[in-house]
Amino acid sequence: MISAGEFRNGVTIEFDNNLYTIIEFQHVKPGKGAAFVRTKLKNIVSGGVIERTFRPTEKVNLAHIERKDVQYLYNDGDLYHFMDAVTYDQFSVDAKTVGDSLKFVKENEQVKIMSHDGKILGIEPQLIVELEITDTEPGFKGDTATGAVKPATLETGAKINVPLFVNVGDKIKIDTRTGEYVGRA
Repeated sequence: MISAGEFRNGVTIEFDNNLYTIIEFQHVKPGKGAAFVRTKLKNIVSGGVIERTFRPTEKVNLAHIERKDVQYLYNDGDLYHFMDAVTYDQFSVDAKTVGDSLKFVKENEQVKIMSHDGKILGIEPQLIVELEITDTEPGFKGDTATGAVKPATLETGAKINVPLFVNVGDKIKIDTRTGEYVGRA
């Protein structure tokens, strides 16, 4: 149990039968009335963000989210197959749980599985990945306008916007949280 007065960014709590991560919190002491804690909570399962206020003495349960390194093996339609990096046990996760978290992940790469009480909640890819461009329009010399981009398809099938100087066959770095081009590999 944790009281609202002890909230910190990144803490995971159980609230209203859901798991939330505290994104932002603010202790407010108005001139009149009792103090309260204003928070922004992100639902771990759905990704939705809500705002809630708590009394500083209000208690909620802490949730322990286990993150385990696993290797993404392959997918066969509706199931994604993984292997535990320590025990070499293989297991499957349904497409609904995976969502689009693997759109920047190639087969045989390391990812983290998030679970709570043995139930898999989601997958976290590495923050920065290197992928090859398989399809894009050619860049033209002289096209150097600041911030100009063009669409490109990556080797995983994902589509992102890249600068004009990037060509087919180039390896680039991508931020998996935002899906944005970071630089050349």
